[in-house]
Amino acid sequence: MSNFEQIQVLKKKVAVLSTLNEIGKSFTTTLDFSTLLKLVIKKINALFRASSSSLFLIDSTQKEVYCKIATGKHSKEIKNFRFKVGEGALGEVARTGKVSILNNITRNKNAITDIYKCFPNYINSIVCVPLKTKDRILGIIALADCPEEMLHPEDIFLLSAIAEYSAIAIENAMYVEQIQDLIITDECTSLYNIRHFNNMIEKELARSRRYNHTLSLVLFDLDHFKKVNDKYGHICGSFLLKEIGFLIKQNLRGVDSAYRYGGDEFLLLLPQTSKKGAFHVAERFCHLFSRTSIKLKEAVHVTITASFGVTSFPEDGKDSNELLFLADQVIYQIKQRTRNNVGVA
Repeated sequence: MSNFEQIQVLKKKVAVLSTLNEIGKSFTTTLDFSTLLKLVIKKINALFRASSSSLFLIDSTQKEVYCKIATGKHSKEIKNFRFKVGEGALGEVARTGKVSILNNITRNKNAITDIYKCFPNYINSIVCVPLKTKDRILGIIALADCPEEMLHPEDIFLLSAIAEYSAIAIENAMYVEQIQDLIITDECTSLYNIRHFNNMIEKELARSRRYNHTLSLVLFDLDHFKKVNDKYGHICGSFLLKEIGFLIKQNLRGVDSAYRYGGDEFLLLLPQTSKKGAFHVAERFCHLFSRTSIKLKEAVHVTITASFGVTSFPEDGKDSNELLFLADQVIYQIKQRTRNNVGVA
């Protein structure tokens, strides 16, 4: 190797180390999960100029790999793509934690069908690098159709190093996100807790005042919940609350949020929703509970109903205390009459 070639090699190594140092510093500036993932893809796009860049994460509970963020060609299709760990060329990278470089893909269509499911239009090459830490594989980075000059061994080393940095940063961000979720989540029902409601209602009220929007609350508590505790015990009672929380989460509109208010009381926060719209939401949940049989233990099934009170801003109050007080009054009146019903202020 000539002196000139040696100098060029050294320059490239210095550039690689400089890039890694820059990336390492960038990744330590944020622990916000979404921001971090966008930063990872941005850095990779700037270096490798792939026609499509995507970051997949592993859902350990389902043992599936799903796309978390994608840019470039095919990004819309890729974002909807899921596959099993170990399934196909991409899934094998997620299983083994080994780099995979596939060229001339159009000639091997039958051998790598998962690539064609993920990238419905033809691509010629793909580089898959695992996102792994010392203890586990978190996912993969997949780059489609990088320029040939970007696929030398030194560049694959750089991409692998970036992936390693990324995995450490992503794992840290995941831990922070989990801690934040614990702070604002009710342990029994997995719904948000009252502390988070107090924060959110103030933000939503401020937004409603600013843009002259309506906002509605649905407060409800379970009918005769104490009888379940008395007859079957507190463990079954807690399990029932957990199942109710699951039902609420499964049937909640995307723009709304649900909270455990305390004991067997729950809250729905419905931004930009009229009283009429909130009434229909409450009715839907009222009917859902009354027709759902919940298994508490072997040979023990119960159906629990609830009483609902609906209030709206600004019609029924100027702050959360007034809205909640009125909703509670409505529930009291319902329980005095029929239970298993919806009332409005």
